[in-house]
Amino acid sequence: MHPQMVAFLSLADGTSLITENVYDARFRYIGELNRMGADIHTDGSHVVIRGVERLSGCEVDGCDIRAGAALVLAGLAAEGQTIVTNAGHIDRGYDGFVEKLAAMGADIARG
Repeated sequence: MHPQMVAFLSLADGTSLITENVYDARFRYIGELNRMGADIHTDGSHVVIRGVERLSGCEVDGCDIRAGAALVLAGLAAEGQTIVTNAGHIDRGYDGFVEKLAAMGADIARG
């Protein structure tokens, strides 16, 4: 849940710190969240997240299962439209992801 928590914390008040000691490439999605207006940077094995008031939708790359899911969630919270490319990664880890979110009222579609 690391990437999903970072997406959530990008909109929280204050500054948060998450440490990743398992998967070296876990931070690949940080640049995509920053493109959406997040204020996140890495410091070694740590991610420093400064909450912002809003994110803006844009086209982002879902580079792996969890990152893709995190970008979808960030896109749902963002103003405007978000397009997640390489969203097929999400299907490997989250069965019926789009349908489940739509059933909860999310404005989401598969392209």
